[in-house]
Amino acid sequence: MGNRTRTIKAGLLAMLIVIGLGIEHGKARAAETQVLTVAGGCFWCVEADFEKVEGVIEAVSGYTGGNVKNPTYKEVTRGGTGHYEAVEIRFNPDKVSARQLYDLFFRSVDPLDAGGQFCDRGDSYRTAIFVSDAAQKQAAEAAKADAEKELGKRVVTPILNAGPFYEAEDYHQDYYKGDKLILTRFGPKSQASAYKRYREACQRDARVRDLWGQDAPFVN
Repeated sequence: MGNRTRTIKAGLLAMLIVIGLGIEHGKARAAETQVLTVAGGCFWCVEADFEKVEGVIEAVSGYTGGNVKNPTYKEVTRGGTGHYEAVEIRFNPDKVSARQLYDLFFRSVDPLDAGGQFCDRGDSYRTAIFVSDAAQKQAAEAAKADAEKELGKRVVTPILNAGPFYEAEDYHQDYYKGDKLILTRFGPKSQASAYKRYREACQRDARVRDLWGQDAPFVN
């Protein structure tokens, strides 16, 4: 074998090693993505809030906590399924921790309200945190204790064991920035415009501001 041939083979081998390392590194990075699940009333609002957070990859609206498989929006809001409107938050723990996300969550809702959230009433609109392991439970409990201390009142948001999470219908995903025209009581509006009107009318931000003041992370 000539020197030129050996040099070419060595170069190819080195390139394959580099490519292989890159693939493995990519897999390792992908494996670092973590998931936590919270219920904070209207899932459009929770999704809109947390997709602003640096380190959050995406937030997905769905249903969890109940005993009905593959529930529909109508079934959940009608009641009887046991499900909450919830959001699965997928995040990079190198950029934001579960504890930080739980702290943000408590300060984006009314954790003193056991009957729903803001203008949305009923079991499906209650707050909750769904934990999948001991580390998440510890972080959630610490965040809850801190929220109680800051508010000086008992936080009613339960910390529950995570179960199956069912993604909501496609039209609910990223509703807050959708451009599809829908008919509202204010006339035809894009989803994004309708969402803003709903959020204002529900007085979500006003109540959060009253509770948390400058600590409210998603309120202007």
